[in-house]
Amino acid sequence: MPPATPSSPQPLADRQHGDRVRRRLALLLGVTVTAYFASVPLLGLNVAFHFYMMLWVTMATAFNITSGFSGYMPFGYVAFYGVGAFTTAVLVKKAGFALLAALPIAGLAGVLLSLLFAPTLRLSGIYFAIVSLALAGICRLIITNLPERITGGSFGLQLGSRAEPVLSFYVMMAVMLLALGTILWLSRSRLGKALRAVRDDAEAADMMGVNVVRVRLHGWLIAAFFPALCGGIEAWYTNVVDTETAFNTLTTAKTVIYAVAGGLGTVTGPIVGAVAMVWLDELIWRQFPRINLLILGIATVLLVLFLPRGIVGTLLRRRPQWRRYIP
Repeated sequence: MPPATPSSPQPLADRQHGDRVRRRLALLLGVTVTAYFASVPLLGLNVAFHFYMMLWVTMATAFNITSGFSGYMPFGYVAFYGVGAFTTAVLVKKAGFALLAALPIAGLAGVLLSLLFAPTLRLSGIYFAIVSLALAGICRLIITNLPERITGGSFGLQLGSRAEPVLSFYVMMAVMLLALGTILWLSRSRLGKALRAVRDDAEAADMMGVNVVRVRLHGWLIAAFFPALCGGIEAWYTNVVDTETAFNTLTTAKTVIYAVAGGLGTVTGPIVGAVAMVWLDELIWRQFPRINLLILGIATVLLVLFLPRGIVGTLLRRRPQWRRYIP
């Protein structure tokens, strides 16, 4: 009788081949995205439209870490965005910081705020969502009621003549690429696998030796850093920041919609969802400016009904063999 041939080499070879293809696709996509966005100001394309597209891609990608990978749904996600915006404005306007020096501090402010919110990670489901929304409202009230000489009160702060649309555009592009690189690394790292394990079954993950508290905290900190940066860069781009816009719940709503539209839990899903929905929003606004939110809401409902896993999530469900190549 001939010896039995092992069955493991072939699947291992398939995985290695899939990893190579995935790396090449990621590199090709990264080069293409960088070249396209870098050429926008040079070619005279719509800088504002592409700026906000990059912002929403970054926001949706960061939200994917806390929701798609960790299983949380923070309805108060805008708190990090707003704190980042006001930190940048206060440092530049009141403390005389250079904008490029203030932005990293804005990101750290988002991380510090996430540490203050960390005890809420003990909650789950709708309880966590409601508490996070309440905490975002508290942040807004605190900043509004700070002395007007610091945060400008309800009128906010203007950064004067510091607006540099093109430079802030390229900084936003760098932050977007950093966020995409982070989520790609996270999807293949031990931390990312641990986050998914905790999301699926925290008790089982704990029995397997995963430090559930630490893993959740690490994912939470990463997810808070990028929206704070986005808030700071957007404040630089528009040259003004106030509590009404910085803590607008529509920011969280759009972030959730864009991420869900593409498919939570995948790397490419929130990217595809954000790009598709931003284009759709722009198209609807141009054709129907008075009822654009109504039409966009209907389109979102239809998308959730017919593609409940998002665009990429549904595609991977119907073509599971593509998971080897599409992260």
